[in-house]
Amino acid sequence: MSEGDRSWLARLKQGLAKTRAGIVGLFSAPCVDEALFEQLEAALVSADTGVPAAQLLLQRVRARLDGREAPAAESVRTALREELTALLAPCERALELPQQRPCVLMIAGVNGSGKTTTIGKLAHWFAANGDKVLLAAGDTFRAAAREQLQIWGERNGVEVISQASGDPAAVVFDAVAAARARSVDVLIADTAGRLPTQMHLMEELKRIKRAIAKGQPGAPHEVLLVVDGTNGQNVLAQVRAFDQAIGLTGLIVTKLDGTAKGGVMAALAREPRERPLPILFVGVGEQPQDLQPFSARQFAEALVGA
Repeated sequence: MSEGDRSWLARLKQGLAKTRAGIVGLFSAPCVDEALFEQLEAALVSADTGVPAAQLLLQRVRARLDGREAPAAESVRTALREELTALLAPCERALELPQQRPCVLMIAGVNGSGKTTTIGKLAHWFAANGDKVLLAAGDTFRAAAREQLQIWGERNGVEVISQASGDPAAVVFDAVAAARARSVDVLIADTAGRLPTQMHLMEELKRIKRAIAKGQPGAPHEVLLVVDGTNGQNVLAQVRAFDQAIGLTGLIVTKLDGTAKGGVMAALAREPRERPLPILFVGVGEQPQDLQPFSARQFAEALVGA
């Protein structure tokens, strides 16, 4: 493991320390009995995994340990870590740029999810990889959002296409044209934060997506939803609503920095669909480097302990 990976894993562990302590403390039990599994299920549910994911994990742990003579509590932890890794593994996908440039990322999320900050961190991540980045301030309703995006743009040496007011779809359409004219590698389009129940605003998201496709056939290449990890099971309702409206290609989970319980990742992986939505990035803090690609194994180690 590289020094950068160790540093990131340490920050992730620190962010999930409260949840991990509540789970790891159970593995000091002198023996493995039904009471231990009941306590584990309660701990996982309280960590926002939800009942279906918690029961599935423990069912698989029991199957893994079946036939072992008097397994130790530590072997239960090892089995839980491996089963959590296996559950989360289908959600792991690297964000790879297509050959067609610019690659257009459309970013959505409710107010307070950390969406605009995440866009700034994504800009930093792409720029650090040598990609030319352009930002589109599609949130024309909030001056603060445009100003925040401008600050992130200046911090990363990235230009921002914005208007003081106007139609968000038109702003993003102009940004696509600018990105093509300037040979940009990645265009990241911000959109106004909204609740899934605000149907007129959800319709606006559809218009923005159509405007992007009109500006560049085949785009947007990624439609990502930023969700706040502290929102627990409410995240599931957000994902379903936004996916139905604009067809999500992936998720970014933010604020895993001490207040989030973290188990919602297992709930997302357990969603009843043909394949769970990829979790492309997770965020653990305010610094640009605090957004990193999601790793199922690293997350399982941070939540359950190595």
